[in-house]
Amino acid sequence: MTGSKPLTPDEKAQAFRRATSGFEKRFAEQISRGMSDAELAAALKECLGIFGGSGGPHCIDVSYQGAGLKIWAARSCPNHVLEKPVFEGSATIEMARHIYEIRDPADTQMLLF
Repeated sequence: MTGSKPLTPDEKAQAFRRATSGFEKRFAEQISRGMSDAELAAALKECLGIFGGSGGPHCIDVSYQGAGLKIWAARSCPNHVLEKPVFEGSATIEMARHIYEIRDPADTQMLLF
């Protein structure tokens, strides 16, 4: 991403969805009942796998790895060696909770809506 303008929040969300494509369908039952941070981390690690990525014209390119729950995103071919991931560790877990609306069963605070 060096030399290009930063990704917008929408572009980061788009990259996250691409990196975790199939997650929602694969873990639908667990998502519906809620997942602890440990369960969610294990599911994300399985979804992301050892290493992968995707890209193409007119879209945000992504690279990802399950170890460390890392997702890189850039306007053209993210350098996973030199660049800091857009999502890593707990930030990846937080984004998954937001994107896929996954509640934490240990969170006893009543939902407001």
